[in-house]
Amino acid sequence: MQIVERHSHLNGLEFLTIRKPDLLDKIEKVIQTVDAESCRTKVSKDGKFLFNPTVINASFKFLLSATDWEKSKVGFWMSNRVAIGMQFKKNAYEACSAFSNHLAFYIGDHIDVGIEILPMKALQAQMSSGVPYYEGELYNVIRQGRGVPAVPLVIIGVLP
Repeated sequence: MQIVERHSHLNGLEFLTIRKPDLLDKIEKVIQTVDAESCRTKVSKDGKFLFNPTVINASFKFLLSATDWEKSKVGFWMSNRVAIGMQFKKNAYEACSAFSNHLAFYIGDHIDVGIEILPMKALQAQMSSGVPYYEGELYNVIRQGRGVPAVPLVIIGVLP
């Protein structure tokens, strides 16, 4: 996959760039290593192959578990006071709670910054289920104002 958009909320990207550049490089390499085309395993009613969110999640899980990232009890991946959340599955609760989970980790002094990896709308439209997408979640963050959520975040939009 390729990273096509980044949004820094409360200087999350700047924090990673200055304080944890090696960790940021590792995250970007994991994203770039995911072979999106191998995740086209769902067949639509009209016979088109669609991206399977479960297979995409499994690819990220495999690559992250091969590094020093550990999976938390709530499904986020954590390393060196950074949490990664991925929104590649259809679960309305997870989409709504993604940023609040980062906030809970931040308030609990477990992380300094959170990262959300989301499909761009163009990728989401080719998926077998309706998952949250970068443009929609970015709109939600901007609409709520600078201080909400009150945690430094990096929101990353990806395409195959």
